[in-house]
Amino acid sequence: MSSENDAPASPLQTRVDAYAALRVRGFQLFLAGHLVSVMGMQMQTVAVGWQLYEKTSSAMALGLVGLVQVVPIIGLAMPAGQLADRYDRRILLMIATTMAAISSTGLALASIFDGSANLIYGLLFLNGVSRAFQSPARSSLMPQLVPLTIFSSAVRWSVSGFELSSMIGPALGGALIAIFHGATSVYFLAAFGSVFFLFMLWLLPRRSYRAEPSKLNAAITPGGLRTIIAGFDYVWRTRILLAAITLDMFAVLLGGAVALLPVYAKDILQVGPTGLGWMQAAPSFGAVTMAVITAHLPPFKRAGKALLWSVVGFGIATIIFGISKNFWLSLVMLFLTGALDNISVVVRHTMATILTPDEMRGRVSAVNGMFISASNELGRFESGTVAAFFGPVFSVVSGGIGTLIVVTTVALMSRDLRKYGSLDDHKTEA
Repeated sequence: MSSENDAPASPLQTRVDAYAALRVRGFQLFLAGHLVSVMGMQMQTVAVGWQLYEKTSSAMALGLVGLVQVVPIIGLAMPAGQLADRYDRRILLMIATTMAAISSTGLALASIFDGSANLIYGLLFLNGVSRAFQSPARSSLMPQLVPLTIFSSAVRWSVSGFELSSMIGPALGGALIAIFHGATSVYFLAAFGSVFFLFMLWLLPRRSYRAEPSKLNAAITPGGLRTIIAGFDYVWRTRILLAAITLDMFAVLLGGAVALLPVYAKDILQVGPTGLGWMQAAPSFGAVTMAVITAHLPPFKRAGKALLWSVVGFGIATIIFGISKNFWLSLVMLFLTGALDNISVVVRHTMATILTPDEMRGRVSAVNGMFISASNELGRFESGTVAAFFGPVFSVVSGGIGTLIVVTTVALMSRDLRKYGSLDDHKTEA
């Protein structure tokens, strides 16, 4: 007679396992700090967009917000990934988070003393430097906080926490701007979020958070630049991972309407800063809803197809949002973009981790983060530039159409991605 432990896993057991990561002390601290930090950054995003558009009335100015942050992310991603694979990831993340706190405090002071747009861009550049180092350190630290057997649970709740913060942050930020007639309080709260994350990281169990020394020494051989770009080489050789990253990068690059939400809030839908906050929050509300639903269901049996269809839906929802003149319909479409993007993020993030050995996770995370951050921030620049020449509606709708073209192309070119099965059936090499 088989024991209870030998019995096949049932759907109920799968649902219970969804909470496994939340019972790990180190992950609890990490998630709490990350949640509050992201909430502050999302509030700050609303404040920066509103303040710059108030100062300039220019869609191009909103596009430049993305450009000044993506330049350091692209330029520093590879060295940041190398550092995350050679040094303590917790310490590196704490240093980068300190830079984020300094940037937010500077934005608060610039708001108090009516600093120029150029000063704001300079402080956003510093925030981009922080993000360049945060991304690989944070992504490679998380698998060290929970066993890999429950890592998919950690990803789901990390994404859920991120989206919950992204939902609350913009709404709260928009409300505070309306109440206090300015962005200063929002920037100070963003700085507090970074300081809180620092405190949570400080509370993590005192041990080394470097990659495993034996594997690290075998992976890092003399070669300078060759060692730094090893993440590119690994992604290039792991074609299914390359396809997933490429799909997400170009879909977000073309389909992101977030940069133009201040224009829609003020000029098209005429809902003011409070409405802008709700519009910023709607995608995250959709993502949280989807995360909670999928966390209580068995893992995707065909994760590749789930990824592809989620991006198709994302493109369609973006097109409808672009042509909508109704505030509630616009909110529903933004909700759907967030819900569908959540599926894409969970599948891609989990794939990137389980297909990558520990001694390479910093550099592969840097490549992944660089492409995704580049798509987010360059997407803002692309949206602002197209809107400046052809109008915001054309910018959003053409971006949604471009997303559909990209997903069709990737689906046709990557049979492995189309056929990719359950994430739980694939084991990491680490």
